[in-house]
Amino acid sequence: MGYPELPDYRSIIDEIESLAQLKHDHGAKGLSVPLARTEAILRRTAKAMGKLPIDRELADKEPNGLAEIHALRPRGPRRLWDSFDPELYAQKVEGALLGRMAGCTLGAAVEGWSVEAMAAWAKEIGDSFPPTDYWSRAKTPSDLRYGVSRFDAYTRDGMDGVPADDDIIYTVLGLMILEEHGPSFTTEDVGRMWHTYLNWVYKDMKWPLSRLLAGTPAAKAANDNPFAELICAFIRCDPYGYLAPGQPERAAALDYRDSFMSHRRNGLYGGMFFSAAISAAFAVDHPAEAIRIGLAEIPRECRLAKEIRWALKASERIRDYRDARGAVDRRFKGMTGVHTINNACLVVFGLMLGGTDFTKVISETVAMGLDNDCTAATAGSIAGAIVGKRGIPEHWHRSFHNKIHTYIRGHDVVEISDLVERYTRQAKILCAGGSSPEQ
Repeated sequence: MGYPELPDYRSIIDEIESLAQLKHDHGAKGLSVPLARTEAILRRTAKAMGKLPIDRELADKEPNGLAEIHALRPRGPRRLWDSFDPELYAQKVEGALLGRMAGCTLGAAVEGWSVEAMAAWAKEIGDSFPPTDYWSRAKTPSDLRYGVSRFDAYTRDGMDGVPADDDIIYTVLGLMILEEHGPSFTTEDVGRMWHTYLNWVYKDMKWPLSRLLAGTPAAKAANDNPFAELICAFIRCDPYGYLAPGQPERAAALDYRDSFMSHRRNGLYGGMFFSAAISAAFAVDHPAEAIRIGLAEIPRECRLAKEIRWALKASERIRDYRDARGAVDRRFKGMTGVHTINNACLVVFGLMLGGTDFTKVISETVAMGLDNDCTAATAGSIAGAIVGKRGIPEHWHRSFHNKIHTYIRGHDVVEISDLVERYTRQAKILCAGGSSPEQ
């Protein structure tokens, strides 16, 4: 079922803003009256939409409680590793980290660009497309991302360390949550960590965080969040897959407490699915196995699970990034480019196209577009955990120089080697704590 046809509200609002400024410049009086009236109408519309009844049968298939989610899961392996090998783990978690950072950095320079715009830019600067190395030039080199890294810091010659990106920030912050609060951390701990350490969060996280800080309990802060199925839960999930390697059930349960701070239903499942798939990637030989294991941790009949199964089947006839993007655009016409479901399908296509060829995984995924720093980061994380550091060509991490630039307060630069050691330490502690997913 397609999305409803919406008026071009953004253009209308832009016109209203411009007219208000123009009339002010021309000395018009009484601007506050139509502006206040417009704001009131928009707020009433949003409130009325929020009260519209939902499909209860579908809601029953997409619960938000962990016990209810577990009751609707299909069968699957809940634990793949019976023992923890620190040396093997360190090699794989470093691969996952480098893979995530490489995919994110490659996509960041062209985040949200259309396929046509990326191809045209590659032709203009003489780069291959899909890209097989970092971009040689940035379109706006001196512009800052997150107030930290210039765009030319994402290019092959301008890079000195992993440049700042929210997809990498949460890979560090998730580990910090475990270090500060232990494996029994709460959803409220997650929200407080955001408030303490982050200067910026995306709108699907900003909405519940503002409610939490206004006194709403963390368990209820994301209720009625209009952005509850956007992508930010699954960009935060990697730490829980890394911390519970070979334990997909536990990884998903850990992620649940994080994702529940901001997301519901398929947004919530996105984090759980990918954390489980990343956990499985430590113990399997191909991304397809990790994806199928990840599906065992979310409700079988939820929309995300159905669409992931569609993507797995459709991948049999997907030949490249063009086919992948075309299939997603046709199936999800009208869906926002930062939704969990369409981007998750692109991750699946990238992994199925590339398999254990790390370069092809992130190259094809970035070329598909949509939220392509997020999708390539997740695809790179899964592929990197499978192949380990030795399976990632050196040019993807040579210029990282063992450092990550962040906007985490008090942690402007983080050493990659230190991150590997800290993850290994925490994963060893958690894996020694038994098999209960509640731990």
